[in-house]
Amino acid sequence: MEVLNKTQERIGVLEELLAERFSCRAFRAEAVPRPIIERILKAAQRTASWCNSQPWQVVIASGEAKERFRKEIYATASSGAPDDGDFPFPREYRGVYLARRRESGFQLYNTLGIPRGDRLAYAKQSLENFNFFGAPHVAILHTDEALGVYGAIDCGAYVGNFMLAAQALGLGVIAQAALAHQSGLIRRHFRLGDDRRVVCGISFGYPDRDHRINSYRTSRAEISDAATFLDK
Repeated sequence: MEVLNKTQERIGVLEELLAERFSCRAFRAEAVPRPIIERILKAAQRTASWCNSQPWQVVIASGEAKERFRKEIYATASSGAPDDGDFPFPREYRGVYLARRRESGFQLYNTLGIPRGDRLAYAKQSLENFNFFGAPHVAILHTDEALGVYGAIDCGAYVGNFMLAAQALGLGVIAQAALAHQSGLIRRHFRLGDDRRVVCGISFGYPDRDHRINSYRTSRAEISDAATFLDK
């Protein structure tokens, strides 16, 4: 019974963290102390990976370094520069995937009071990705080109564990594929090798819980929508 209770307690903590986690889009200005960031990284480093390759590399920009990067990438994105991503983005969203994307977007816009169909306001809000939503820190996650899609998959698992570790420590986090649209700029800015492929960005800091943009939560599909059980 003691073992069972301990097991239930452990899964309960994980379920609580998963339920509380959200994509934070408004942050307080104060920086996160380095020991806390390092604890997140230590936890995320335990992520499982293909052949234990641990392909992720992370550049974390804070303070003046973050501000220099923010100014450059925001100026480029707002100028209408073409996409320069290392990995193909979804060709299209269809069926239930399109419905879920629309639901999430409309939740965001409704929370901000943006009228449906106001494309200029949509675009302005989208550009906030490149301001890192006011976060004091941004991490750039990159992997080795030779590892291909499996290196990127491993990085995705790393992102999930990074976010859960940050959540456990009271931080707000948002993973941003949008930043990877400017992969060439990122490589040049941070002097990454030509063999590095940018997966995504992660903006993080202390969440502004009073900001209305952090007030809504996205839905989740039922288990029956995602899993098939075969017993015979």
